[in-house]
Amino acid sequence: MAGCTREERPPATPPPPSPQTSSGPGFVVLSDVDHRILTDIRYASAYNFLGRPVDGYQQPLCLLTARAAAALRGVQDAALAVGRSLKVYDCYRPQRATDDFLNWVGQPGRDAMKTAFYPRVPKTELVDRGYLGAPSAHSRGSTVDLTLVDVPAPDQARHVPGQPLVACTAAHRQRVTDNSVDMGTGFDCFDPLSHIDSDRVSVTARENRRQLRQLMTDGGFVGYDREWWHFRYRDEPWPDTYFDLPVARSSTG
Repeated sequence: MAGCTREERPPATPPPPSPQTSSGPGFVVLSDVDHRILTDIRYASAYNFLGRPVDGYQQPLCLLTARAAAALRGVQDAALAVGRSLKVYDCYRPQRATDDFLNWVGQPGRDAMKTAFYPRVPKTELVDRGYLGAPSAHSRGSTVDLTLVDVPAPDQARHVPGQPLVACTAAHRQRVTDNSVDMGTGFDCFDPLSHIDSDRVSVTARENRRQLRQLMTDGGFVGYDREWWHFRYRDEPWPDTYFDLPVARSSTG
């Protein structure tokens, strides 16, 4: 998810990120814990709703608390048993990245990626509709945005800046920049079709969403009703702490 969840609506003035504790948050690189889980860290690239790398993403890595990473490894075991793999889009997110999102919302005219990520929702309504906000559970290090991919993973076309964009609400076969199974929309599709209980997506998409949610719920994660890809580890070690370390291997340990 790009913002906050309904269960954790932000106060009028978001609190500053909590300082790093003396022992640190204990982040790990997910690929070190389970190299089988695929990664597609969108905010470290130009293929996201900003159209550029997001502030704080120094490396295309999935950082998580050790507890959440271990739980995700268990989910991957269960996914592989049914012929599918997890693929993560975003994991730990520094507070500065969320600030970058909100600063962008307040900048008129910067809508180069509208077609691909919010084709039917005005940019000015993204906060009020719950798609963007602060603080974000991602900054606590135990929340992940992810999907399912068939095994073996299909090829994925690379997005080339400047090429024609395809709406995230378009048919699955048209969204070639993602090798995910059909989830009804693309990742970070700020649209009612992304709501977990939308009955306007195909039967196949609804079943794939159900499967992802079941796998994640069984693994100890809690979903978010407006975004099929967003899950928070229920037993997160830092439920009230928001970090601002960069997304980089140097932030682990």
